[in-house]
Amino acid sequence: MLLIGLILLLIGFVTGISILWTIGIILVVIGAVLWILGSVGHAVGGRRHYW
Repeated sequence: MLLIGLILLLIGFVTGISILWTIGIILVVIGAVLWILGSVGHAVGGRRHYW
């Protein structure tokens, strides 16, 4: 999810399409939260690790 968010951020920045920029930011934030929760040992969506 982090990778997709970063790709959308890059495409949105280069092309100037603001909706891609917004969706990219949201995906990066969600991906970072899931990654942090999985790293500290909390089960995310029934899984012990999220990747």
